[in-house]
Amino acid sequence: MFRTLLLAVTTTLTTTALLTAPVAHATPDIPADDGARITDERRPAPRTVDLTISSPAVGGAVPVRVLTPPNWSPTANRTWPVLYLLQGVGDDYTSWTRETDVEELSADTDVLVVMPDAGRAGWYTDWYNDGRGGTPKWETFHTTELLQLIERNYRGSTTRSVAGLSAGGTGALNYAAKHPGLFRAAASYSGLLSTQFIGVPQFIYTTVLREGLDPFGPWGREALVPQVWSANNPKSLAEALRGTQLYVSFGNGFKGPLDTSWLTLDPFETIVGTTAPDFVARVRQLGIPITVNAYGGGTHTWKYWQRELHASWPMLVSALR
Repeated sequence: MFRTLLLAVTTTLTTTALLTAPVAHATPDIPADDGARITDERRPAPRTVDLTISSPAVGGAVPVRVLTPPNWSPTANRTWPVLYLLQGVGDDYTSWTRETDVEELSADTDVLVVMPDAGRAGWYTDWYNDGRGGTPKWETFHTTELLQLIERNYRGSTTRSVAGLSAGGTGALNYAAKHPGLFRAAASYSGLLSTQFIGVPQFIYTTVLREGLDPFGPWGREALVPQVWSANNPKSLAEALRGTQLYVSFGNGFKGPLDTSWLTLDPFETIVGTTAPDFVARVRQLGIPITVNAYGGGTHTWKYWQRELHASWPMLVSALR
C-alpha cells in the first residue's frame, strides 16, 4: 500500500516537473533574419508552450504563449495555419488563456494559436520617440521577428488570421492594413479604430502615461505630427483592408446583458462605441465587406470579448482553410 502511494506521488511530481521545466528546442534553433531567437521554452500545460524571445526590435526578452493543435509535431512534414491573438493595454501574453476558454475552443481546430506579449502599453507600433525611432519596435517584433520564428521553428504556415481586444483590436486592423496579404482575416473587439477622432489622442496618451511610459512615445503629439498618427489610424488605412475578411464589435459602455451591477457605466467602452462607427462608415463608404456587431449595452470587459471571440471564431478559422 505504502509503495503504491509513494509511486503515485513520485509519478505526479515527475509529470508536473516535466510540464513546467524548460524543454530543449523542439527543432533546430533557427533565428529570425535580424537575429531574434527563442531562448527558452516551457510547457505549463500539455498543449501550451511559453516561449521567451530575445528581440532586437523590442530591445529585450519578450514572452509568447502558443497553443498547439491536435497531432502537432515540430518535426512534421506539414505546416499549420496560425491565429494571432493580441492583448489589451495593461495586460500580458497570458490574458487570453487566463480570461477566456480559447484553449477549449481551439482544442479540435487544426490551427496554431499564438498570443504574444505587447508591452504594458506598446500600442502595436514601432515607437516614434520624438522622431528618433529606436526601441521598442512592437510592430516589427509582431509582424516580422515573431512570424519568422513561428514559421521556422514551430511549423507555422504563411496562412494567418489576427484578432485583438481593445488596443489589440487597433493593432489587429493596423497590422492587416499596413501589411496587405499578411493576414486573411482580422477581428477587433472594442478596439479604437478612429484614433484621430476628437479626444481619442488624449485618451491614448493617458493609457501610456498610466503605465509609467512616455505618453508621446508611440506616435508623438497628434497636433504636431498628424501624419504619424494618420499612418497608424485604422480609419485612414481602411482602403488597404480590401480583400481581408473583417469582423468588428463594440458596445456603448452602458449596462448590458452580461453586466451584473444595476448601475453600470464604462467610459472606456463609451469612447470605443462613440468612435468605432466612424471607422465602420469609412469602410462601408469604400464598399469593403465587413461584419459588424454594434451590440449596444455592454462594458469594456472580458465577458463581452469572450462572447465575441466565439462569434468571430468561424470566420477567423474558415479564412485559414
